[in-house]
Amino acid sequence: MGVNEHTQKEGALLIVRNLTKCYGVTKAVDNVDFDINKKEIVTIIGRSGAGKSTLMRCINRLVQNDGGNVLFNGIEITNKMDGRILRSARCRIGFIFQHFNLVYGLTVFQNVMHGKLGWLPTVSAIIGKYSEEDKEKAFEILQTLGLEDQIYKRAGDLSGGQKQRVGIARALMQEPTLLMCDEPIASLDPVTSRTIMELIVSQAKQRGIACLINLHQVEIAKEFSTRIIGMRAGKIVYDDLPERLTTERIELIYDASLGSNKNTRETREVLAVGY
Repeated sequence: MGVNEHTQKEGALLIVRNLTKCYGVTKAVDNVDFDINKKEIVTIIGRSGAGKSTLMRCINRLVQNDGGNVLFNGIEITNKMDGRILRSARCRIGFIFQHFNLVYGLTVFQNVMHGKLGWLPTVSAIIGKYSEEDKEKAFEILQTLGLEDQIYKRAGDLSGGQKQRVGIARALMQEPTLLMCDEPIASLDPVTSRTIMELIVSQAKQRGIACLINLHQVEIAKEFSTRIIGMRAGKIVYDDLPERLTTERIELIYDASLGSNKNTRETREVLAVGY
């Protein structure tokens, strides 16, 4: 099956051990183990309800886990801990959301600058007092992502693809060592989806950032990842190289036969035909 064959425990950037999250009697995340090394591009695939998003939210403490541990850069971040330590860890973990999570009444530039809030003293964060160096960095990132003409527009006036670029820019402003992306292309058309994935991966590689990306589209995952994790019913059932993800293993992850349903909508969504 290849589960955990390609992780290197020693010196890993992110270490997840026996992570569990329950909703009532349902285990959304069931005793999950994996590591992510520096600069790896890892995607998580699986059906809706497989536990992918819950797993990511447990790692970033957006959701409290019920069991297990997460170590980021050698520091435990899942259980009770000093709030300053958690804040410091979160500053190094950028998060890109499916529905962008922008403040639509603010400008593109203002949204991007929010990526620095975690680094600022409380008073400076409240009044939005940023250094000239940070402002220059924001302009540089926006230019790199092709948003230099949108800087002073309201975020709410942008297209979906532009909004996600702003989300990427905001995450990059944190100067993260890990970038977590929860369904970053699910709300976008196929052409825009490919552009956004290219931007995320290229920026991660250029800046030496590891990525953990939650995706539905198998072919996109195979193209852009250095490693793929497959989840089914809260458990990891595949953890290996993209080229080893065979049709049989895809069927195991999605609990569906692809061979006999090649023209169904569900199969097209799984394989992302046309991307």
